Amino acid sequence: MPKPRRLNIKTKTYKDQSFKQHYRNVLYPLPPINEEDIYIVATVNQRMDLLAKRFYNDVDLWWVINIANPNLVPRDSIYIPVGAQVRIPADVNAIVEQFEEINNQ
Repeated sequence: MPKPRRLNIKTKTYKDQSFKQHYRNVLYPLPPINEEDIYIVATVNQRMDLLAKRFYNDVDLWWVINIANPNLVPRDSIYIPVGAQVRIPADVNAIVEQFEEINNQ
């Protein structure tokens, strides 16, 4: 399994008894390149969440596209630069399973 990479993304985990929010960093697996991956060229106002909805039927999986495209900057944005080639990983279920495995330890 490829080594997970830590992004500067924090996820709300819980509120304590004083209602203070607690956050933690989340690890994301590096999606392996698969010959079934889809490649597109970004157009104006192309967003990772909308691509996740289109290809995975789930906007919350935008991070799969983000982590699969380390050449896109800024890393913490859902907007894709016009003309950028974007890899859409094909085996999203395996990637989500890896994510859950490494973050439930």
